[in-house]
Amino acid sequence: MRIVYEYSHLGGMEIMAVRYPVILQEIREIISKVTPLNNKKSGEKTIKGDMLYDPKDLNSQFNTYFRNSGFKDIKEKYTVTIPGSDISISGAYKQVNFLKEKVLVEVQFGNYAFLLYDMAKFQFFFNENKADVGIEIVPCHGLHHQMSSGVSYGEQLNNDIERLKKHFPAVSVAVLLIDTDE
Repeated sequence: MRIVYEYSHLGGMEIMAVRYPVILQEIREIISKVTPLNNKKSGEKTIKGDMLYDPKDLNSQFNTYFRNSGFKDIKEKYTVTIPGSDISISGAYKQVNFLKEKVLVEVQFGNYAFLLYDMAKFQFFFNENKADVGIEIVPCHGLHHQMSSGVSYGEQLNNDIERLKKHFPAVSVAVLLIDTDE
């Protein structure tokens, strides 16, 4: 795969280039190693029988390459409480799939709402002083059209972050839009 566009929010790419150049290079190499397979036969009404790229396969490849490069997950458990109430719900958590030093990385081939939730998780770990920057790896619009419906795309995320101005997320983020090598 290849990066077709890099979006920098609040200096995310600049922080990576200055403070974490080795990790940035590792991320770029991992992306280049992933080989998308056009092997998922669509059962969707509008594209029935079309061969699509498989998000599960892509996630599996990314997971393998990130783990082999020393990235770990980060998970913070907590209890949900409501002020002035006896309600206490244990077992809640925030988790990001890949962390190295203070760089968070999420690879997202899911629904658009998950992109914004990833931004909230980056904000959470930044607020807890466990991260300096978040990296979101997401399909570009062209790749999104070659996957199951419901898969998000980076151009929409970039546009929404721009429209929110500097209010959310209030953490430095780099969004890497990826596509196949073809």
